[in-house]
Amino acid sequence: MMWIVALFSCFVVIYARAPLNHGVYNERLAERVVGGVDALPNTWTWQVSLQYDSSNYNEYYHICGGSIIDSSYVMTAAHCILSPDPRHYRVVTGEYNLFEYDGSEQFSYVDKLIVHPGWTGDLGNGNDIALLRLVNPVYDNGFVKLAELPAIDQVLPHNFACYITGWGLLATGGSVPAILQEATIPVVEHAVCSTHAWWGDLAKKTMLWAGGDGRTAGCQLLISLPLKIPPLNSDTPDNSIPTACWVNSGPKGDSGGPLSCFTDGAWRVHGVVSYGPSGNCNMVSKPTVFTRVSSFMNWMYSCRNGSELSARRVIRCTEL
Repeated sequence: MMWIVALFSCFVVIYARAPLNHGVYNERLAERVVGGVDALPNTWTWQVSLQYDSSNYNEYYHICGGSIIDSSYVMTAAHCILSPDPRHYRVVTGEYNLFEYDGSEQFSYVDKLIVHPGWTGDLGNGNDIALLRLVNPVYDNGFVKLAELPAIDQVLPHNFACYITGWGLLATGGSVPAILQEATIPVVEHAVCSTHAWWGDLAKKTMLWAGGDGRTAGCQLLISLPLKIPPLNSDTPDNSIPTACWVNSGPKGDSGGPLSCFTDGAWRVHGVVSYGPSGNCNMVSKPTVFTRVSSFMNWMYSCRNGSELSARRVIRCTEL
């Protein structure tokens, strides 16, 4: 049985006072280097860093990436939620150099953790998606734009080129880059990825796959699975999280971060980084697995409209 790995991910910061606008850009030149290179400043302006403080001493470290989809909401992976207490989390937008203060950052705290009702803690079952509601809305400071999202149930064609971004390892066992990295990876269609030589029965239609060509395309912290993360509830203590889920030494990967693809005249976040093959980055026939955003548009709409928001800290909005 193939081991699977959770990919712990990226980081971003914000600070201005103008309403956020959606980011619409011209298609990037095809000659951009594939394989993980420094992104240009102020390019992936919807990228965020999800940070975690396990001690309550205001000592935050980067654990995952995410995308800002609304001035008050961030989209990330459900497996990035290590604790049911939102007070442990902080979102940073506008970040470029992970290890320096760039002057473009804004720090936002979280007051609601919204996980998909189908998330069981088993990455192989999918539904690896969550929303974070921010205490204070994020504003446009010239370095942040809202992510555009795909049409409901939109499916990208085979070999469609997309970008993965983050501060993931540059190679298996390698170092963490200071500068935000970007790399192009090709989409793999379900008909290919569901074959035995690829991901087989683990390939669900609510997932998206990209890579599998054997070239480095943004590495993640690789954690052998089956990784069963306990379902979150108000009675789950922090120490019940499996030790394999903790990222105590700073940013290691790209979980929860965006797969950005140029479709319908704009860059849109089509995927949320979920998991990949253990032991290697982007193995041949084992592409990185993403949550397919287009499969969860109705769920996100329901949650963001607040019809089920309550006093509970962890919320599971039902599908429309």
